Amino acid sequence: MATHKTRMLIIGSGPAGLSAAIYGARAMMEPIVVQGLQPGGQLTITTDVENYPGFKDVIQGPWLMQEMEAQAVHVGTRMMWDTIVDVDLSGSPFRAIGDSGDIYEGDTLVIATGAQAKWLGVPGEMELGGKGVSACATCDGFFYRGKKVAVIGGGNTAVEEALYLTNHSDDVTLIHRRDELRSEKILQERLFANPKIKVLWNKAVDRFVGDPLSGGLTHLALRDTVTGETSDFAADGAFVAIGHAPATELFKGKLPVDEGGYLIVEPGTPKTAIPGVFACGDVMDHTYRQAVTAAGTGCMAALDAERFLSGLSIDLMGHAEKAEAI
Repeated sequence: MATHKTRMLIIGSGPAGLSAAIYGARAMMEPIVVQGLQPGGQLTITTDVENYPGFKDVIQGPWLMQEMEAQAVHVGTRMMWDTIVDVDLSGSPFRAIGDSGDIYEGDTLVIATGAQAKWLGVPGEMELGGKGVSACATCDGFFYRGKKVAVIGGGNTAVEEALYLTNHSDDVTLIHRRDELRSEKILQERLFANPKIKVLWNKAVDRFVGDPLSGGLTHLALRDTVTGETSDFAADGAFVAIGHAPATELFKGKLPVDEGGYLIVEPGTPKTAIPGVFACGDVMDHTYRQAVTAAGTGCMAALDAERFLSGLSIDLMGHAEKAEAI
């Protein structure tokens, strides 16, 4: 068991956390990144990435995250292979306890724990992930130009995904397990008015069918939620759009969250309700959820952490105290 001290502690190692680390390291804050259960974040389970600025050719998500981590380490970040199981935000230095038993102390804390797409949990879903099954139309819709696609869900996320996909496909089907949508009325009006979108009511997906090694998804095995009748629905791509779950369990009761569980920040900033504690990336962003926006808020968190520390003096024990005016 050991205690690790830093001027900037970062929990999470996706684009937000690593961007914060790069900026923090360049500001000589010697950041520590605790990587968590999914080092590299959601991009490590994404194959083709075509919308991250700076690359004219398609790149691979895991490769991009390896490069980000290498850059962060190169400029002075310490990467720790651990998972945080508890935090103490009662005052600076902020403390985080790892599953290893190690303690991490930071004069500032950057929360970049991200969010995970909710999945149906049916056979074929994980096996065909990136091979016809996705949870992000904005990320992957481009690969289905002119093809037949399905969206599963009935809330705002599903309707927004279906509408977005009409930019690429003339054959979009929304599959919903009930007989009415839960999305906002204005979104429903746009959906029903779009000639490229059809709706299958009272249908649940029992299985995604296809060959991950050749061709990918071929069809969805459906079940009627009223009659129990089964059927097959042919599709080239299927987008699971039943929402996202931000990784905020650690901070429940310690930081304010909205009704969706996302950390609440001061509008236009990564500042949480506790001075010196910042949140960036998908853990506070339920609107955009893109790698590039996560990286941008990570940069903002590091810059704000540096400004926060500029009003503090660090004593010899590594604790932060307000600098007295001379």
